[in-house]
Amino acid sequence: MVTQVQIIQWIQVFASVIEHHKEELTELDAAIGDADHGINMDRGFKKVSNLLPSFVDKDISTIFRTVSMTLISSVGGASGPLYGTWFLRASSATAGKKELTEEDMLKFLQSGLDGVIERGKAQLGDKTMLDVLSPAVVAFEQAVNEGMGTVEALRAAVSAAEQGLQETIPMVAKKGRASYLGDRSVGHQDPGGTSAYFMLRSLLKVVDSQKKGGRG
Repeated sequence: MVTQVQIIQWIQVFASVIEHHKEELTELDAAIGDADHGINMDRGFKKVSNLLPSFVDKDISTIFRTVSMTLISSVGGASGPLYGTWFLRASSATAGKKELTEEDMLKFLQSGLDGVIERGKAQLGDKTMLDVLSPAVVAFEQAVNEGMGTVEALRAAVSAAEQGLQETIPMVAKKGRASYLGDRSVGHQDPGGTSAYFMLRSLLKVVDSQKKGGRG
């Protein structure tokens, strides 16, 4: 089970990771985008971090919905709508829950992915965060179907996400500002895919540390 407390810790860890990698994300975006991905994400998650104390007595769905609304209102560019939609769909998939089974986790990860696909209109191979999120969800589902627990399934998802991220480097961008560069976008890692990888890796870190501590 992934608890409501772990979800709050995950958001806190992800916000810290974004802050730590803000310049890296912005540099990646400078090569093929508007040079603001790290700045925008950090601004949004700083606002989310300020709300963390208010999450203590909320269910997971309410937490996700609040994160969604905060990101949509404070993160510029495509990132705000995409991450906002991801968390909004995750909210719908976790209605009323204060802990999540492996099946619940799969449902919210898949729902978030579906939201990103619908909002961004991207396809696999377009050099976007979809190229990271999609293989991660597929790997998580396969692991759950094979009877693995949450930590093992997340580990498989993060591994698939990392591979997907590396595979964005030789791709030609077909969405957003990066698509204007055509072949010149080849050789650059997708910034949105990078932050999506950080998001999944942060979730694994929190859930895995709880398991090792004997509390989950």
